Amino acid sequence: MSTAANRTAGPDHLWTVDEHLEDILATVRPLEPIELQLLDAQGCVLVEDITVPVSLPPFDNSSMDGYAVRVTDVAGASEEFPAVLTVIGDVAAGRAEPLHVGPGETARIMTGAPLPPGAEAVVPVEWTDGGLGGGPVSGMRARSQAPEGAGGHVHVYRSAEARAHVRAMGSDVKAGDRALDAGTVLGPPQIALLAAVGRGTVRVRPRPRVVVMSTGSELVQPDEQLGDGQIYDSNSFALTAAARDAGAIAYRVGAVADDAETLRSTIDDQLVRADLLVTTGGVSVGAYDVVKEALSSVGDEDEEGAGIDFRKLAMQPGKPQGFGSIGPDHIPLLALPGNPVSSYVSFELFVRPAIRALMGLDDVHRPTTRATLTTDKALTSPKGRRQFLRGTYADGDVTPVGGAGSHLVAALALADALIVVPEDVESVEPGTEVQVVLLG
Repeated sequence: MSTAANRTAGPDHLWTVDEHLEDILATVRPLEPIELQLLDAQGCVLVEDITVPVSLPPFDNSSMDGYAVRVTDVAGASEEFPAVLTVIGDVAAGRAEPLHVGPGETARIMTGAPLPPGAEAVVPVEWTDGGLGGGPVSGMRARSQAPEGAGGHVHVYRSAEARAHVRAMGSDVKAGDRALDAGTVLGPPQIALLAAVGRGTVRVRPRPRVVVMSTGSELVQPDEQLGDGQIYDSNSFALTAAARDAGAIAYRVGAVADDAETLRSTIDDQLVRADLLVTTGGVSVGAYDVVKEALSSVGDEDEEGAGIDFRKLAMQPGKPQGFGSIGPDHIPLLALPGNPVSSYVSFELFVRPAIRALMGLDDVHRPTTRATLTTDKALTSPKGRRQFLRGTYADGDVTPVGGAGSHLVAALALADALIVVPEDVESVEPGTEVQVVLLG
């Protein structure tokens, strides 16, 4: 395990953003693969290449309701001089009738039905009289009035080229083709493909289970009455939603009061359903920083190698952070600051990559780009800190929203990007090109 307990850095070491993230990603390991039913595998990452066992479509079939014909029998057909063919029967989807289309013959065929032997093309029902002895008819009229089965004749008013309105066997994928690569995240189209090639189960890394909890005696649940000095708990809702957005199965725990024993007991209770624990609040140097108090000595009681390290990062917002593992199974725990913006920015920089690493993804980071800063005045940033400012990005431009305060939730709700100001930059003028982390 690569926690700070094994590093030479002392307690006063100021960690960089990159050092902290590297430590997290060196510790978090992808979850073990399991076999899941298709719908249970949605959102999971494949751990195997999927080879197609059967071609799609598995046979030549019609893309239209109409008549299966030989090309020579309808050559030169027109409304004035239609081709008149004997109807030998019906071919419906899901039924392979023992029909063979010979000279001067045709079979009525439905969309998706296999092309019968002898036939070379399909003429849509709209190009015929539907076997009614009149002029061309609509598909609805043909289907409702045409006789069933063999017998009778149909007038065809247009010619057809070979393979017209025929979906060829293997035109989607052929047997032996690789349909999906290991590492693919399974969304609805991938689930559809797996079902189409006959896979009822698939081997994947499961979605990580993430437990999120806020700390603070001042926190009240939404819909409850606020008392003096109380605020609503927004962090646990924001982080739970963010964890789900990252691909996790996330569980939100109600706010825990400022009591170390209560917090430790709550965490112990949650270990059974957690692949990752996230706390918010109580990691600074205040008198009631309960997370720090409850977990600083966790390594003395748990299995060897477990422990939570609390550290300071050269970043703004989000200077105080905690990371390590807890419990006999060494469940990773990330302790984030309590200010809403600090908490959310910390999640994006550290927790989201950890979730994606647990999923087994190669690329765990949000996309970044370069953008032109559009603002009325220069941005300032503390020397030696990497600052992350909220912004809105569009067409190569990024505009700051809100100020630098770590409590500005309303401004955070408007942002779809983070503007990155490096550690060695103290001022950024309007029109400067800056790095942007895209959150959308």
